[in-house]
Amino acid sequence: MSVPRIPPPPASASFAAPVELPGGREQTAGQRIARRVVIAVAVIVFVAIVTYLGRDGYVDAAGGTISLLDAFYYATVTVTTTGYGDVRPESDTARLVTTILVTPARVLFLIVLVGTTLELLAERTRAAYRLTRWRKTLKNHTIVCGFGTKGQSAVDELRARGVAPSELLIIDPRAEARERAVAAGLAAIAGDAGSVDVLRQAGVEQAAAVVVAPDRDDAAVLITLTARELNPDATIVAAVREEENAHLLRQGGADNVITSSGAAGRLLAMGIRSPTVATVLEDLLVGGEGLDLMEYRVERDGMTHAEAADGAPVIAVVRDRTTLRFDDPRAQALQEGDHLICLCGSGVPPAGSG
Repeated sequence: MSVPRIPPPPASASFAAPVELPGGREQTAGQRIARRVVIAVAVIVFVAIVTYLGRDGYVDAAGGTISLLDAFYYATVTVTTTGYGDVRPESDTARLVTTILVTPARVLFLIVLVGTTLELLAERTRAAYRLTRWRKTLKNHTIVCGFGTKGQSAVDELRARGVAPSELLIIDPRAEARERAVAAGLAAIAGDAGSVDVLRQAGVEQAAAVVVAPDRDDAAVLITLTARELNPDATIVAAVREEENAHLLRQGGADNVITSSGAAGRLLAMGIRSPTVATVLEDLLVGGEGLDLMEYRVERDGMTHAEAADGAPVIAVVRDRTTLRFDDPRAQALQEGDHLICLCGSGVPPAGSG
């Protein structure tokens, strides 16, 4: 099965998928505006109460007494610096109150209004700067397509093995999944990972690896085809629910395909027939705890297993994408470029690991 060519979009094409970066402010622009509106209303209420309590010292140009409505009217035109003058302080006490309390309230009101505008402009500038800086450093990263159970588990394992959050990027159309990703310190993009535009916005051409973990097998096939078309050199690892669809992912360009249902079934059966073996396998699947699998690269021909693996037990040799068991005669004579799969304890890998 040949991989279909996917025509690139025009150079002027714009990317509409929003990027969500970790470390941003928790409050939205609407929440910040609402908070300032509450402060502004509180200032008006404060000035109205002060005016009404000292109403005997104020004069209404119409000649009437100062009512509560007049007090709110005076507070509104005063803090907004409109100042029609029809209600004004007349007595010395009222003027003193205006100087000490009303004038600072007026200044606070203006600060709230101007501060809201300046903060929104500054926040947009800050967000644009962070996004530009993030794009410039977006290379040799790992893209995780889908942040459900499989994608999140993959991220947890990668982080347990030393991958920094800044080297991971999530693509998921679900807002809830992206919120979890951002809360975990990861950058996220909203959109369909099978889209050329979305993958290009995620910097797939500069990515080192792509984890394909959507909820549907057909989506996994499309994402794999598109990612391989855009980056022929990236390592692509894909998850598939049904074994019958695994060959489509391999033919589409996936380097490794994990069948989730098949793997779970084998572990369940192993748990019944050989519980202790299942316990060890479960331990191996959890990075940073107990036993771990480590990969070493053979640097020259003729190295012994102990030299190449720094003394760790070798369980397999991978040569030209062919896996040789530890007891295979071909695995005894190591060649430059071979990869050794070894057992080791959790923690920092020994020197020489690849």
